[in-house]
Amino acid sequence: MPQSPSRRKFLRAAAASGLVPISAYASADNAAQLVLPTATKDVTPFKVQVPQAALDDLKKRLANARWPERETVTDWSQGVPLAKAQALVEYWRTHYDWRRLESSLNALPQFRTQIDGLGIYFIHVRSKHERALPVILTHGWPGSVLEFLQAIAPLVDPTAHGGRAEDAFHVVIPSLPGFGFSDKPTESGWGLPRIARAWSVLMRRLGYTDYLAQGGDWGAGVTTWMAKQHVEGLAAIHLNLPILFPPPVQGEPNQAEKATIAQLVAFNDQKSGYAKIQATRPQTIGYALADSPAGQAAWIYEKLGEWTDSNYEPEREISRDEMLDNISLYWLTNTAASSARLYYESFATDFSTQRVDLPVAVSIFPGEVFQPPRLWGERVYSRLFYWNEAAHGGHFAAFEQPAVFVEELRAAFRALPRGG
Repeated sequence: MPQSPSRRKFLRAAAASGLVPISAYASADNAAQLVLPTATKDVTPFKVQVPQAALDDLKKRLANARWPERETVTDWSQGVPLAKAQALVEYWRTHYDWRRLESSLNALPQFRTQIDGLGIYFIHVRSKHERALPVILTHGWPGSVLEFLQAIAPLVDPTAHGGRAEDAFHVVIPSLPGFGFSDKPTESGWGLPRIARAWSVLMRRLGYTDYLAQGGDWGAGVTTWMAKQHVEGLAAIHLNLPILFPPPVQGEPNQAEKATIAQLVAFNDQKSGYAKIQATRPQTIGYALADSPAGQAAWIYEKLGEWTDSNYEPEREISRDEMLDNISLYWLTNTAASSARLYYESFATDFSTQRVDLPVAVSIFPGEVFQPPRLWGERVYSRLFYWNEAAHGGHFAAFEQPAVFVEELRAAFRALPRGG
């Protein structure tokens, strides 16, 4: 039954206030479409409740997936092997439970607020410890805020997780524009520098006048630009993907530098197709991924195979349910195209080596797409105060190895004198 104008007006007002779950904001004639409540400059509590029609539609699409023939090689060099993709999609169709994740998210303090005209979703968990340090953690692609879920409790409540009260953090985890439950930009210009400024506004709006920032992948780009721009209140940053490319080579490179350069060349030649497509034709790839959940799953699962410290067995490091949590988030929010546009905005320009004179800490994970030598960091970060090579983990550091990730943050910021 169509909704009356007064009914629609009431629902919109209530949704904007955070009193109505997002599913109630979807009109009856488009019940499978997840629609976000309008954000204001107020910090508004938010709960996730995906319409059941959207989950039913997903199952139907998965059941009707049309598959290509199998690859003509015996490895991942042509992409995700057919058997792997089919097994993942079958599990998604028959066993995966989105409501489990929804319940976990809704147990956390979630919010939306409008910054620079865009609604930004974030998780914000405050520590009980008086001297906790505020930190903003930023994800990348094809990740999401879900990467950090297992790290929240140890960061916020270290004394219950093998740490000291001095290790405590107040944690803020926003979704990038065009990702997850943040709004999708409707105009060009939402590149890394603008996002960095938006994060500064967010931290001030939450009352933090002195804070830290952390990121990997695009999150490393945002975090680096926060430091580059000296955004108000930022004291220091931690990166698990230092953006040191093109490399700052001086004279003849040593053996370590040559090895890293070889990694970068191999990545560009053999594994960067996704980035070139998303940086040049995000709209076109968006049509395919928005229409096919099997395609969306393979597009993300490929990176989980290639970039984890798993030798192409990502289930060894991240459970199938957790991988599908992340894939489902992209599918249910229909953010394949909007997330890809960040590549169009910043991949060839802002996602590049930037000299930074704020305090910088770096953790290198062995399964990362490349492992730069400390020498490069010292040439670019004039106040590099921490550099460590972790024993385990890859590109999705907090997702793969939350305990290692937490200890890296603790160790890094222990090394930073209070006051920077």
